[in-house]
Amino acid sequence: MSAMLQHEIQTSKGPLPSLLWLPQGATGRVPGIVVFQEIYGLSSYVRARCADLAQLGYAVLAPQLYARLDPPVAAVQEAGVEPQAVLSEALQLAGQLDWDQAVKDGLSAMTDLGRLGPVKKKKVALLGFCMGGGLAFNVAAAAASAGRPAAALVSYYGSALPRLLDLAPQVECPSLHVFGTDDDYIPMEQVERIREAVTDGGTREQVRFELHPGAGHAFDNPNPTFFHEEASRAAWAQTQEFLAEVLPA
Repeated sequence: MSAMLQHEIQTSKGPLPSLLWLPQGATGRVPGIVVFQEIYGLSSYVRARCADLAQLGYAVLAPQLYARLDPPVAAVQEAGVEPQAVLSEALQLAGQLDWDQAVKDGLSAMTDLGRLGPVKKKKVALLGFCMGGGLAFNVAAAAASAGRPAAALVSYYGSALPRLLDLAPQVECPSLHVFGTDDDYIPMEQVERIREAVTDGGTREQVRFELHPGAGHAFDNPNPTFFHEEASRAAWAQTQEFLAEVLPA
């Protein structure tokens, strides 16, 4: 398994703590993926998914967005802590997050990862879960506007997407969006609005949109409160297939 390393992203607002995984045994340069956290921070679940991506051959960088808060918080959900026990705290922290600064931090993370020796230049993708799924989408739009588009985007049930749909025309990179059909936070009416916007009415062949019947919000999180085993397995297989096609390691 790839080792998790401490790393600092250099930003205009000072260094931002992050976690870094490099694929073991890789020869030559590899593609990179910036991973954006769920509302529980860089939880054990998100870190496990980062390690999974590194095992697939990617360099993975996960910024600790809550480190900007006062006091700084790296994560509120650690191994053994039930999400429902910290949900109110997590929602409060997410509400304190400066979204515009988080987008800037995401752009800095892309630049930082692309400059690392093992990473292929211009081969940095974005991936996010829940809050991070919307943030990854926003960063993809900002990166394209800045003339340095992301290589790909993977968004798991992006909770902020309903208010970001005006950015859809700017997100031209190959994209994968996954949702559950029983999402209490993003009902199917909103999911269909998201599908219409990100696929431009089904005309964007570079966008994949996958629905998972019976799955609720955060269905990939292994905590029993959220987990839907069949949907999680299928969505991760779709993620691997998509990345292998558009960003082969």
